Amino acid sequence: MKGFSPAYLEIYKTGELNRRIAKAEDLMESCTLCPQHCLVNRFQSRKGKCNSGAYPIVASFNPHFGEESPLVGSMGSGTIFFSNCNLKCVYCQNCDISQFGYGEEISYEALAEIMMRLQNSGCHNINFVSPTHMIYPILKALPVAIERGLNVPLVYNSGGYDSVEILKILEGIFDIYMPDFKYGDDTMAGKFSNAQRYSDIAKSALKEMHRQVGDLQTNSEGMALKGLLVRHLILPNDLAASWRVIDFIATLSKNTYLNLMDQYRPEYRAAEFSGLDRSLSHSEYMKYLEYARKKGLTRLD
Repeated sequence: MKGFSPAYLEIYKTGELNRRIAKAEDLMESCTLCPQHCLVNRFQSRKGKCNSGAYPIVASFNPHFGEESPLVGSMGSGTIFFSNCNLKCVYCQNCDISQFGYGEEISYEALAEIMMRLQNSGCHNINFVSPTHMIYPILKALPVAIERGLNVPLVYNSGGYDSVEILKILEGIFDIYMPDFKYGDDTMAGKFSNAQRYSDIAKSALKEMHRQVGDLQTNSEGMALKGLLVRHLILPNDLAASWRVIDFIATLSKNTYLNLMDQYRPEYRAAEFSGLDRSLSHSEYMKYLEYARKKGLTRLD
């Protein structure tokens, strides 16, 4: 982007990026890269909850036009969909990728080449989808991509189940954070996503992300340069405790860019769970949208 210099270029020039890679490598040997804390040596095994080793596993990559408008612009967001996930959402709409592991294991150099292909096709950013368990491969690939001319913002597009300790390793590397905040209730998070203490962990993660990058900043064309965007998928029957999610976002910053998503439909194993076995109604969605407005949130998508 004209006149824009991503933060990771400075991190690379000072040698700090190599130190961050070394920190992530240490954590991979008894993996604590996410709050699941599986303690698996991922250089030797894929037996952690994310079913992933040390190399990137990519399901697909492409210029994506279905993301939030500040990411898409005229040329699309350069999305890289990683296989597997550190969450086990029973209603996942991409279960073939996240739960069944569809995708191909590739080298760090190949991941860097994908970044460059997306940038060279005109994409406004590189958007890593489900990056939490792939932090180390991303960091390993990044110097290679920088040396080949990477210079667009990086987007951390996660499920929100992220460790503050790890996010601090990423400070100055990702210009844009786009986490989900899935649940305002820990019981539902444990039941539907196998995520213990999800709400508290996501709140801490979002606070750290906001500390690093602040509210979303855009250029004169409305394209995202830096900042935080938050997604929340509203579940039927208030099973996500969406009121609490909105309350927290309003206290984080009234200027938070929040996408309240209304596209829930019962997929994967959702039919097995009472209350998840139907789509969201329009009246339910409007109820939460109006509530967000009453809480003072104005950047609603």
